[in-house]
Amino acid sequence: MLDPKVLMTIKDLPLLAKTVVDGFLNGFNKSTVKGPGLEFSQYRSYQPGDDLRWLDWRMFARSDRYYIRESEVETSISVRFLVDASASMNHDDNGIKKIDYARFLTASLAYLANLQGDAVGLYVFQDGGLFSLASKPDPQHLKRLYYQLTQIEPAGTFTKPVHYKELFTGSNRKELLVFITDMYQTNGEISKLLDSLAALKHEVIVFQLMGKNELELDFKGFSTLEDLETGETIQVNTELAKTYKENLQQHLATIRMELLGKHIVHQLLNTAEPLDKALRDFLVARNKS
Repeated sequence: MLDPKVLMTIKDLPLLAKTVVDGFLNGFNKSTVKGPGLEFSQYRSYQPGDDLRWLDWRMFARSDRYYIRESEVETSISVRFLVDASASMNHDDNGIKKIDYARFLTASLAYLANLQGDAVGLYVFQDGGLFSLASKPDPQHLKRLYYQLTQIEPAGTFTKPVHYKELFTGSNRKELLVFITDMYQTNGEISKLLDSLAALKHEVIVFQLMGKNELELDFKGFSTLEDLETGETIQVNTELAKTYKENLQQHLATIRMELLGKHIVHQLLNTAEPLDKALRDFLVARNKS
């Protein structure tokens, strides 16, 4: 997999997504489920209500029992990407901003989903507003999604929009919601949003982005840090690094347990590391939907 520092040198987002996914998949085949189709997979006993078109009469002639042919057929779902574009996503670690990592990740996952025939949509949460690009499966729509990703400029605070819920309801199609955020919140606003999303009964996966410098309290000589959303400053005391890390792990564990209680998958991503872990986690969540 390509290092995020290398990805920064690829200015064409569609090319970046294709490069990442092609390198990851290397012979990837579309996910499948068992059902009636053209390519034989296995037999099972006939059950009342089964489609009689899939009875195997040769097996009946040999065994005097009814069997249904099962095969592999492609499935598709709707994947909606939710991107946190509040000011804290401008956090920089060694030249990699969280929003850039989010851009790379969303573009790559959207490309991967499109390969599988999935409809993809984009929703950007920024300073109390919500940009929406409804889910569609066609390649031209994917280009529009790429373009909108390049236009994101983080600003303000994360605020749950008032009129958002109708964007995620009204469809009987299977859905996967992929939320990319740093989980930076002051009054539980992200947790409240996730409460609402969980109530919609779709699969939800949260990719929480953190810089390596945040995880290790290593800001290379800087003694003062500024909150990108509130402007508040604090003094860095590296002598308290152990206490900081312990408190951070406790905080992350609380987030994981909170989301687990909502049946939401949580994955922490270090923006200094390649995207392959996120791609694997996405495929697992996608195939559950």
